[in-house]
Amino acid sequence: MDFGQLTVELIFGFFSLLLVTRFLGKTQITQLTAFDFISALIMGELLGNAIYDDDTGIVKVFYAITVWGLLIFAIQFLGQKSILFRNLLEGTPSLVIQKGVINRQALKKNRMNINELLNLLRIKDVFSVREVEYAILEANGSLTVLRKPEFDTPTLSDLKIPFKSKSLPKLLVSDGTILSDELLKANLSESWLRNELKLQGYTDINNIFYAEWREEDGLFVIEK
Repeated sequence: MDFGQLTVELIFGFFSLLLVTRFLGKTQITQLTAFDFISALIMGELLGNAIYDDDTGIVKVFYAITVWGLLIFAIQFLGQKSILFRNLLEGTPSLVIQKGVINRQALKKNRMNINELLNLLRIKDVFSVREVEYAILEANGSLTVLRKPEFDTPTLSDLKIPFKSKSLPKLLVSDGTILSDELLKANLSESWLRNELKLQGYTDINNIFYAEWREEDGLFVIEK
């Protein structure tokens, strides 16, 4: 195979997969169900075979990725419209611990043993089944845990401690570059930022690696 053709097909295939992934949505990345896992494997295999087959050109690469992407999209669309179809493809959550009691039938149904359950609990910082009121095995294999009240982490409301609302921090300087869009979102100006930096002893923007601003805390700066 000509290296120039291979390079073009690799670049084209990379951006095609990227576009298909963005088109299908973020759930393809964050909520990897069995269906999503198979879809990702097949899509990668289609691209790999298409690229390293001398008789396959860019048009066929694009066609293979497009058809498979549209098929996944169609199935996702049907899943949004039909609960039955959605459950068939993605599966349903299983209650593996109910009112502090392990549901052995649910474990058996999901082909899970007690060691695997304990491992998933430890990932959730739970080291004893006695601390758990409910545990749900989600369709993507993760475990959602509701602790018993006596083992749950107390909140400020529980402790009657006054609290203030929080806001998301805005990244204003990254590696010596002022992010004008973030300043605009925060209703701040560049002159205000430079003045605040001077008040903290920073005179050269190029020496600042990271600077974030949060309404309740002000400006936080890390130098290079």
